[in-house]
Amino acid sequence: MKVLGIDPGTAACGYGIVHESDGRLRAIEHGWWKSRADERPEVRLRTIFDGVGELIDRHAPDAAAIEESFVGVDARTALSVGQARGAVMVACAGAGVACAEYSPTRVKQMVCGYGRAEKAQVQTMVRVILGMSEAPSPSHAADALAVAICHALAPPLLHMVGR
Repeated sequence: MKVLGIDPGTAACGYGIVHESDGRLRAIEHGWWKSRADERPEVRLRTIFDGVGELIDRHAPDAAAIEESFVGVDARTALSVGQARGAVMVACAGAGVACAEYSPTRVKQMVCGYGRAEKAQVQTMVRVILGMSEAPSPSHAADALAVAICHALAPPLLHMVGR
């Protein structure tokens, strides 16, 4: 199974692709899309939409996994993250790739064994799980790989119900 993981955001949107075969995971590609604060919102969203489409065309993932929005005190940030998630979902839907969503706590629990793990812990565990020589950078890419790992390791029943 090949999974595209996404850590959504309009200023920085991380992506990572993992391949699971016979219980072993390996990283295929990871990175992030960055946009400037002075860019129009629709241009920022188009960058994400096009980037996801290019990854799907190049790697043909079996599924996509997106980190759910964390709603903190800043409603404006929550709205922009939601818009980025929408751009990802529409790109996936257009390509026929099913999307699953995971909370940040669930991703950290699955990857680190602790739902409140720090970013550095997530980067380290992603490196170990995927057998990478160095921790993935930036943290947005590491988070996206963690979301992909979470989906790839989820019990098969969860895949059937799209969660």
